[in-house]
Amino acid sequence: MEDDIEIDQELDTSGLNCPLPILRAKKALAAMESGQVLHIIATDPGSARDFPAFARQTGHELLEASEKGDKFYYLMRKR
Repeated sequence: MEDDIEIDQELDTSGLNCPLPILRAKKALAAMESGQVLHIIATDPGSARDFPAFARQTGHELLEASEKGDKFYYLMRKR
């Protein structure tokens, strides 16, 4: 993860399968201010395609997507 990006909230969706990680992220982003950054942790391999698609559809900015071991990490800035 980028060290210079300030994370405002973390959401751990480990153990949840599609569509729950996206739904939880959508709910968390709705409660955040524009410009704030959400750090999402997921274990669902489908999230690797779901979060980029979610960002395109909603206009939120996917700042970073990475994978380490069996976990996927995303940084998303609320539009």
